[in-house]
Amino acid sequence: MKTLDCGVILARYLAITFLRWIVGFFLVGSAIIFLADSIEMIRRSVDRVTFSASDAVLASLLKTPSLTEEFLPFAVLFGAIAAFLALNRRLELAVMRAAGVSAWQFIMPAIVVVAGLGVFATTVYNPLSAAAREQSEILSARVLGNEAHLLSGTGRTVWLRQEGPEGGSIMHAAAASPSGLSLYRVEVHLFDKDSRFAGRLDAAAAELRPGSWHLLDVTRYTADGNRSRESTADVPTAVSPDEVREAVSRPDTISFWKLTDAMQRAESAGLPTHRFALQHQVLLSRPLLLAAMVLIAASVSLRLVRLGGVTRAVTGGVVAGFVLYIGSAVVSDLGEAGALAPVLAAWLPGLAAALVGASALLYTEDG
Repeated sequence: MKTLDCGVILARYLAITFLRWIVGFFLVGSAIIFLADSIEMIRRSVDRVTFSASDAVLASLLKTPSLTEEFLPFAVLFGAIAAFLALNRRLELAVMRAAGVSAWQFIMPAIVVVAGLGVFATTVYNPLSAAAREQSEILSARVLGNEAHLLSGTGRTVWLRQEGPEGGSIMHAAAASPSGLSLYRVEVHLFDKDSRFAGRLDAAAAELRPGSWHLLDVTRYTADGNRSRESTADVPTAVSPDEVREAVSRPDTISFWKLTDAMQRAESAGLPTHRFALQHQVLLSRPLLLAAMVLIAASVSLRLVRLGGVTRAVTGGVVAGFVLYIGSAVVSDLGEAGALAPVLAAWLPGLAAALVGASALLYTEDG
């Protein structure tokens, strides 16, 4: 019974130690991200008549949670390395080893802690950050005007193929509002019923109305090259607001609990669902990825610290984190393009990192 009580106390102590370091790194990183984003927001809006320092800072503060979600794995990695260094510096790991506690036993509390953090980040933090990001974009629009949509909207160009009573059209926009119902810097290529080019419309903005897109500040080009200016123009369309939202929305701005509904709406509208499925699987795989970060931290710090290689431990952690980030980005791009199954694209980085970390730890600890 005493041995069991000692084991529980030790596990609790280690769990609290790792949690403090990880949360500390996460808060410091979040503060740096917030300061950088708020300075950039103020710089872009300070010369505008709509400038408000409080609105700019609040917009950056509300956007920070969504920006820090990608930073969480690195906070776990560097926090775990720092925790291992601190335990080694105080010779606590040496005492544990002398008492017969293996490396796997004092790593397990850290894995349990980060797995719990991963579940919390997916089920609670992600929905809150998505809601805060939406409010941030509203404030950004107040501070920056239409430029806010180019900075914090979909973040990618928009292409739409649509049909109308006089023929089809292809619409291209530089950016879209968060709802997807307003487009900016728009080009519309018009075709007749025989699919022959009939002209082009350039507009500053377009708003979806029932049965048509309403264009503002329009330059019209005919098929024979004539040019004219119009204040407004309408382009007939059969697309629905839901179809437009699913076509232009960013999966990472949708709450975890709403991703399944987004996939169903996209599927019912005949749109590809792999982007939403990928984001859903990425969030589900987050506990595994964070646990893999602990294994990598242990593999690059435990043995080297005992030999006095603190610098090598930190460098190894940075290199491992950078390589994992690049690999995850490549696999994610393949998943977004539909070249790789969403489940494989989401779970492969965490699984590969866990296997590499566990293998390195087995080699250094168990020979």
